[in-house]
Amino acid sequence: MNIDNRIKFRHLTCFLEIARQRSFAKAADSLAVSQPAISKTLKELEEILGHPLFERGKGGVLLTAAGETFLRYAGPCVQALRDGVSVVRGSELQGGEVRVGALSTVESRLLPETIARLHARHGALVVQVAGGSSAQLLAQLKVGELDLVVGRMTDSPEIQGLIFEHLYSESMTLVVRAGHPLLALGEGALAQLADYPLVLPPAGTTIRKYADSLFVQWGIPLAAQRLETLSIALGRRYVLDSDAIWVAPQDAVRHDLAGGVLAELALGIREPGGSIGICYNGARPLPLAAQWFCTVLREVAAERATDEA
Repeated sequence: MNIDNRIKFRHLTCFLEIARQRSFAKAADSLAVSQPAISKTLKELEEILGHPLFERGKGGVLLTAAGETFLRYAGPCVQALRDGVSVVRGSELQGGEVRVGALSTVESRLLPETIARLHARHGALVVQVAGGSSAQLLAQLKVGELDLVVGRMTDSPEIQGLIFEHLYSESMTLVVRAGHPLLALGEGALAQLADYPLVLPPAGTTIRKYADSLFVQWGIPLAAQRLETLSIALGRRYVLDSDAIWVAPQDAVRHDLAGGVLAELALGIREPGGSIGICYNGARPLPLAAQWFCTVLREVAAERATDEA
């Protein structure tokens, strides 16, 4: 079956921007056109396809089932065309480029080691790393703005239609600065946890669900003073400069624990924390540079799992 020649590039870019922004007004601003023009272009595409692609919901514009299906192919198609233009123009003839979405849990150990090995093996390689929540990064992955996303497995609806490859499981733990008053209390510190500021991920994130689970299992109330952030750097600095308790991914604090800069509270508390892995769009073949990245990432993850055994 031939592609309907009525479908133009403007139809695809309009559709993808609405899917990314979840708003007709924001999509219009991003594409520098009027909102009526956006609505007209989308209506043309929907008439060509014979299905509505969006519906309005309380949280903004939502994809219909047909829209979800079309997104799996339209995003990679447009990105592949853009990649082809870049290659022909010569911007990538001498090397490769991989665009990675990275959740905060992999920024401190897994990703730096992977990138260092990649650059040691490939003389010309650009690695672009974007941060954000899992929902944001997976949405970018779906529309072709990222080649893959690395981090903790999520139950967000955004993962539907994508492929997740498990690499290893990572636990979460409670850590404080060296010399913290609670360290001398042993398991007796459990009753005083709520008296100290708490550092944990923002509500609604995948990693926060694991953090909340840890406190619920042990009947510990959340402290009234909290710093909620996905920034490993901010969480680390705040804990080092205060008496705060950090609900931290094990990888994020491993180096500081080994060096005695941070200390784990000896309460016998540790939340399994979920699966760390690679997420990618199966509707689009991975570019060569992204394949290199995945190969090295698997190597580093396998070594990490061996170290833990």
